Amino acid sequence: MTSQPTLNKTGNDPGGPGEPGAEGSGLQAGLKNRHLSMIAIGGVIGAGLFVGSSSGIATAGPGILLSYALVGTLVVLVMRMLGEMSAANPTSGSFSAHADRALGPWAGFSIGWLYWFFWVVVLAVEATAGAVILESWIPAVPQWGWALIVMLVLTATNLVSVGSYGEFEFWFAGIKVVAIAAFIVIGGLAVFGLLPGVDSEQAGLGNLTGHGGFLPHGAGAILTGVLLVVFSFMGSEIATLAAGESENPRQAVTKATNSIIWRVAVFYLGSIAVVVCLLPWDSKSITEDGSYVAALDSLGIAHAGQIMNFIVLTSVLSCLNSGLYTASRMAFSLGRRGDAPKAFARTTSNGVPRTAILASVAFGFVAVFFNYKFPDSVFLFLVNSSGAVALFVWLVICFSQLRMRKIIKAEAPEKLVVKMWLYPYLTWATAALIVFVLGYMLTDTEHDGRRTILLSLLVAAVVLVIAVVRQKAGGGRSAADAPQVRDAERSEVSAG
Repeated sequence: MTSQPTLNKTGNDPGGPGEPGAEGSGLQAGLKNRHLSMIAIGGVIGAGLFVGSSSGIATAGPGILLSYALVGTLVVLVMRMLGEMSAANPTSGSFSAHADRALGPWAGFSIGWLYWFFWVVVLAVEATAGAVILESWIPAVPQWGWALIVMLVLTATNLVSVGSYGEFEFWFAGIKVVAIAAFIVIGGLAVFGLLPGVDSEQAGLGNLTGHGGFLPHGAGAILTGVLLVVFSFMGSEIATLAAGESENPRQAVTKATNSIIWRVAVFYLGSIAVVVCLLPWDSKSITEDGSYVAALDSLGIAHAGQIMNFIVLTSVLSCLNSGLYTASRMAFSLGRRGDAPKAFARTTSNGVPRTAILASVAFGFVAVFFNYKFPDSVFLFLVNSSGAVALFVWLVICFSQLRMRKIIKAEAPEKLVVKMWLYPYLTWATAALIVFVLGYMLTDTEHDGRRTILLSLLVAAVVLVIAVVRQKAGGGRSAADAPQVRDAERSEVSAG
């Protein structure tokens, strides 16, 4: 019989001989409050914000602000639901563990493996992106060499302890936060004419309505913009996974959930608003140099491109660090529930799921190889087939929360310290909006939206079939396992 992953603060063995976790001491509470706070703040700031925003601005004009606001609202609502479930039951499996209990083992298996697949593909994407920047600085080392170096360094970091992951992420996220905060302050002063040496005719609020209006390409461009920016928000849920290894999981989840609104408003809406106010949306420099580099150049800041490359590299390393951590913890959780090899659930004496980390990074290395050897075939398939997983995860969170609210109220209503607003109506509305976005992707042929959703649905269908067949064949858990799973969940919550 398998169970949910158990957090063990005291170092006691969570499983007996032969059971998953018996090799070490289980996951340990090695993340400090400052680690969790910065992971929560920085987790929502992905490299996609710096790299991908230029195409969104070119597509929707200043109206891209509405696209970011729409997706930001979606993220806030989904995180509220996830926060409700995770505050009541902090676990390294997060939404996969919640789906397992609320919807059935097939749901936890499917969404857990899809999420793992998403992040190991991201490892390859980010390693390559970082390698491009590093090679431009030190061309003596080839791109593949840099990709190998950054992967090895961050793998070693994650293998040491969860505390070393937290420390690296604290500084990576801190650099991102300081950089965006400084950009907003300096850019805001320039927009209102309070920064000396800036062309006042170019910077100003007039850029929001000039050059064809606020929606130069019509209201439909807002939805197209949604498709271009939605994936840059992936990562906001990392705080709920990491909370399972903190000193006070319930408090950490509650704090991360309650702060999501201002994090999205400041870092996404605030910084993009500064960009479209500093420069006309149709400025060639936005598409040629990138939105943030073009904005810094317009302020007359020397070496704007190199400054932004450093910030993007930091974001890439942060994404790599968190991606490896997240993939390994999801693999650990799947192992504890019997949905992955038992070796994935074994930990070292430092509470590190070593096999889960090595398995995740191994697939990442394979994906990096495909990126260099078959970039337009195999690797393109991997990227497109994992592209819609973020929306699948959010949809599963919605349906899980609808069921979990009733379970929590029946068993431990005092643990409802975070509540979804206007339940169940707002939950259903959020699910409907996600389904609408998925449907709209099928009409998008210009930005590969249709290909992404079809390939992602294909992979999801394959994983789902495996889950159902596995369960029917007796290889997975069934409804009869539910009482033991619930007992494990209660044990984990009390440990937190």
